[in-house]
Amino acid sequence: YMSGFGNEHASEDPRCPGALPEGQNNPQVCPYGLYAEQLSGSAFTCPRATNRRSWLYRILPSVCHKPFKPLEEGHLTHDWDEIEPDPNQLRWKPFEIPKAPQKKMDFVSGLHTLCGAGEPRGRNGIAVHIFVCNTSMADRCLYNSDGDFLIVPQQGKLLITTEFGKMLVEPNEICVIQQGMRFSVEVFGETRGYILEVYGAHFELPDLGPIGANGLANPRDFLVPVAWYEDRQVPGGYTVISKYQGKLFAAQQDYSPYNVVAWHGNYTPYKYHLEKFMVINAVAFDHADPSIFTVLTAKTTRAGVALADFVIFPPRWGVANNTFRPPYYHRNCMSEFMGLIKGHYEAKEEGFQPGGGSLHSMMTPHGPDADCFEKASKAKLEPERVADGTMAFMFESSLSLAVTKWGLQTSNRLDKNYYKCWEPLKSHFNPKCK
Repeated sequence: YMSGFGNEHASEDPRCPGALPEGQNNPQVCPYGLYAEQLSGSAFTCPRATNRRSWLYRILPSVCHKPFKPLEEGHLTHDWDEIEPDPNQLRWKPFEIPKAPQKKMDFVSGLHTLCGAGEPRGRNGIAVHIFVCNTSMADRCLYNSDGDFLIVPQQGKLLITTEFGKMLVEPNEICVIQQGMRFSVEVFGETRGYILEVYGAHFELPDLGPIGANGLANPRDFLVPVAWYEDRQVPGGYTVISKYQGKLFAAQQDYSPYNVVAWHGNYTPYKYHLEKFMVINAVAFDHADPSIFTVLTAKTTRAGVALADFVIFPPRWGVANNTFRPPYYHRNCMSEFMGLIKGHYEAKEEGFQPGGGSLHSMMTPHGPDADCFEKASKAKLEPERVADGTMAFMFESSLSLAVTKWGLQTSNRLDKNYYKCWEPLKSHFNPKCK
């Protein structure tokens, strides 16, 4: 891997030294008889600070394919009106992974849309997907014409082959496959995880403000793959799948798309290990807002308002004095989807399980369950480790998310008793005791 977030990188497969043209992007004849192809991640005239593009030098250009034809989407959707809105607190039990002998399912066929808002044609929106799969993608790849995928594996590691090279992504790591990048996913058994998709913006590191120059996710800890190619013919047909305007389309070609011998640019896939996150926290009293745990953000045009934030709750020290330390009761103008990679989430240790999730919609109240409140209200306030052996995360958005029919009904994983975790809360009010 090469390190650095948003850097200008250059890489060539060591089998073909000198494959990158010197001094220009598009020579009349490229080294080794390669084709030059630019992949644009931003408008040509974006300011330099936000301009994203990479040049790929490949054996055949990606235009060499048969026409695209519609492909069955399964449970992938951006139809947010297929079922009535539900403002309730929602929690899902771990999503079930099909058994391979009964039903083989790869990464694409295992995509299930849980909730979202906006739509890709207007280039403004997000979607939350669950992926469950048990078999690798064979002679087929996917690219997303609609936006970026932030992939959070929860069970099972992913070997992701891209046009830029290969990445091994394990639970407690994340990766981002940006708009238009072709990739295939190899798995090693029953595999599950979460995806945050954003339309119309790319993920970036949050501004640090008064924190200063260092902290949170450090740019050097983001890893980019190195060039790797295969010159492989596929006479039986290689399937290229495009996610376009929320639908899937498939085209056939006679060669592997991973035929990029060299590349350079700043528009790449990348991965990050969540243990590298430098946690900032309150060390006197009260809570800092959960924004201090933001790993990546996709901004809107409104200052400080995110299309989507990716936030984690990693192991850390809790030292605040005279403070109720778990998350407080809260009504938010943002939508909050939470998932759990491993361990137990501090505010709901029993019902919130790895591989499941929860959604607290705009202005829907939420907070610690009754057991958590009682324990934390009586706990001796000493320095203590919080969340050891766990990793919870949140996809937070300024959009009001609609839940799909699959999420509310078809998946059969909705915990209909979720609301009961707050029912034992009782009044402690005593007008005679200040």
